[in-house]
Amino acid sequence: MHSSVSGIRINGFNTLTYSRQFKQLLYIKMVIVFFIARHAMAQTPTDALMMPSQNACVLLNYDHGEFDQYWEGDYLRENLTIATVKRTTILPMVAIGIFDELNLYVGLPYVKTRSTEPNGGRFNGAEGLQDISFALKYKFFEKNSDVGRLRLFTTVGFSTPASNYLSDYMPYSLGFGAPELSVRGIAQYQLHKGYYVRGMVAHLWRGYTEAERDYYYNNGSYYSATMDVPNAWNFEAVVGSWFLNNSLKLELNYVGLKSTSGDDIRSYNAAQPTNKVKFDRVGFSAQYYIPSIKGLGLVAYHHRMVNGLNTAKFNNTGIGLTYQFNYLKEKNEEDEEE
Repeated sequence: MHSSVSGIRINGFNTLTYSRQFKQLLYIKMVIVFFIARHAMAQTPTDALMMPSQNACVLLNYDHGEFDQYWEGDYLRENLTIATVKRTTILPMVAIGIFDELNLYVGLPYVKTRSTEPNGGRFNGAEGLQDISFALKYKFFEKNSDVGRLRLFTTVGFSTPASNYLSDYMPYSLGFGAPELSVRGIAQYQLHKGYYVRGMVAHLWRGYTEAERDYYYNNGSYYSATMDVPNAWNFEAVVGSWFLNNSLKLELNYVGLKSTSGDDIRSYNAAQPTNKVKFDRVGFSAQYYIPSIKGLGLVAYHHRMVNGLNTAKFNNTGIGLTYQFNYLKEKNEEDEEE
C-alpha cells in the first residue's frame, strides 16, 4: 500500500491541530458494507443467482466514485479544503458452485483514493489492497406456482483487511480496517414472464481497528489506539426483469445502511471509524450475457447517495466483465477417456 503525507507527522500528531486543519475530512465507510462484491452485480452474495455445481464465474470489475459534499451528523457540508475526493476500485471476484444449492464467493479489491486538489500539498491519497472477503450462499427454499417462483437464501460472509492500511486516515482510508462477519436473508419472487422483486436484510458485526494515535473522543474520552467500529443493519430492495430470452437483466435498486451505535462527526474534528453511519442509496444496473460467446457477460451500474448521516454524498459508476465455465469439465473428459 502507498500513502503519503507531506509536512505532517502521522504517528504521534497533535489531535487538536489535526482536527482544525482537516475539519472537512469524512469517513467513507465503504459500502462493500456489502462487502466488496455488492457493487458488481454479477453472481454475488446478495442476489438470487446461483452457480450450478462444478461451475465457476470470474468477475473483473472497475468502479469509480467521487464526492464533494458530506453529512456532518445530518448537516450537509461542502468539501472546502479537500475539493472532490475520488475513489477507484478494481475488484476481482470468483463465484464457485460447490453444489447447486451452495455457492462460495471470494473477492479482493484494490483501491486508490485521491483529491483533485490534495489540500495544499499536505494530504495525498492512498492505494493498496483493501479487505479479502469470503461468503457462502445457500438456497434453502424454492416453490413454483402457475404464476411464478419463490426462492429463499441465506448468506454468511467474513472479511478482514488484506494489507496494513490506515483506517483512521479519512477520507482517504481504503476501508474501516476491522474484521466483519455478516449474516443475510434474501427472498425473491419472480414471475414466469421475467419480472421479479427481491428483498435482503443483513446484520454486520464489526470488530476493532487500530489508529495511529492514543486518544480519541467517542461520546467520552478514550486514551487508547483501539477503536470499536459500530455494527450495522443493511437493507436492499430490488425491482428487475429479464429480457431478450433471458440474456439481459435490468434492475432498479435501493440500499440502506444503519449503524447500531457510534458518535457523530464533531464540528472542527475529522471523521473516525467510531462514527455512527446511516445512508440511503438508489441505483440502476444491467447485466448482459453475450449469446455468441459462451460464458461471457458484461455488467454496468450507477449508484447515487440520496440521504445520509456522518457519511459522504458518494456517487459511483462501474463496469465489469464476467466469464462462466465448468471447472471440472476437463477432468471429467479425461476420466471418461480412461
